[in-house]
Amino acid sequence: MDVNSQTEARHLLLGHVPIVKPARALSSNWASISGQPRTRVMHVSLGTQVGGMERLLVEFAKFTDRSRFELSFASLESRGNIANEIESLHWPVYEFNKQSGLRPGVVVRLSQQMRKCHTQVVHTHNTSAFIYGVLAARLAGVSQIIHTRHGQRFGASSRETFLFRRLTSLVRRVACVSEDGRRLSEQEGVPTRKLCTILNGIDLRRFHFAGIKPYAPAISVARLSPEKDIASLIRAIPLVLPKLGSNAGSFTLNIVGDGSQRSALERLTHELKLNERVQFLGQKNNVQDLLTNASMFVLPSLTEGISLTLLEAMARGLPVVATRVGGTPEVVDDGHTGLLVSTQRPDELATAIAHLFQNPATAERMGQLGRQRVEQNFSITRMIRAYEEEYVSEVRR
Repeated sequence: MDVNSQTEARHLLLGHVPIVKPARALSSNWASISGQPRTRVMHVSLGTQVGGMERLLVEFAKFTDRSRFELSFASLESRGNIANEIESLHWPVYEFNKQSGLRPGVVVRLSQQMRKCHTQVVHTHNTSAFIYGVLAARLAGVSQIIHTRHGQRFGASSRETFLFRRLTSLVRRVACVSEDGRRLSEQEGVPTRKLCTILNGIDLRRFHFAGIKPYAPAISVARLSPEKDIASLIRAIPLVLPKLGSNAGSFTLNIVGDGSQRSALERLTHELKLNERVQFLGQKNNVQDLLTNASMFVLPSLTEGISLTLLEAMARGLPVVATRVGGTPEVVDDGHTGLLVSTQRPDELATAIAHLFQNPATAERMGQLGRQRVEQNFSITRMIRAYEEEYVSEVRR
């Protein structure tokens, strides 16, 4: 990094955020089919590995109106498989290979890329991307910034929290994926006038209704990380079996996903002698098919925004057993589309799982109501159109 870049980054991190006049937009390929210029939006994320928030980036790439918007994507860390999907949809992905810790040089390089792309709106996703994206946007002269709070900022460091609060003053809009996220943002000092709620959505064409398979495996699809608390689910299985009577022999659990906790969870499964009951399937591309051959969906998280895998399972027609955290109660109508339980309570998980497994008619009815709920409130097109309106209103300001 040269001397000028070091000075710019130091000013940013000390709170002196200059606004640099952006470069003129001259490229003719920015014109839409109608001849009107397209709004240029850059999405900034920490990475492009497989995950719920990262999957949403692909949906932005698929469903954003190309006649009105031109997209680019910035991955602060090295690129993952999601980047390939986005590029296959003919949008560029820029990677910055960020290492651990706060890296001022990444801020400078990101701002330079924004200027090269003649970015008009910066859309950041989650805390790390927010911090880097806001600083880079201001350095590049982009004042139209939208941030999406996808979760509850679980595990955020004190430094990240300080920077989050300080930088919120520079953002036009903070979009929360649930009313729970909106309440938390207000508690953290984000002005109400800057907040809006845009519910997560999924592509319902990919997850058509299939209904339940009675006495088929229960399924959980999640990143195997501490906040998902798959350990409580595994500990619930020995408590489920005695409740099933003659049906105990047919009960199994499929865990789909990978992550830092996988080895520990496999050891726990072995210690509890559940190897024949619990199957770790790893990361899968055929989640739709696995959901079709399940009796229920289980999500034992300690924290959630609005889980995409939860929406996908409900769209397929599965009843849900989930913890009462974050935006999950806004998705699951307790007693109607599924059952909500307390966090870190294997006994409550076991009772709810056993109830649905033993009562297929109840489970099927819940699955049907769940599909209806997703259709009414959580479609991807509704979500994307809401963000597009925010982009346009930002540019008009």
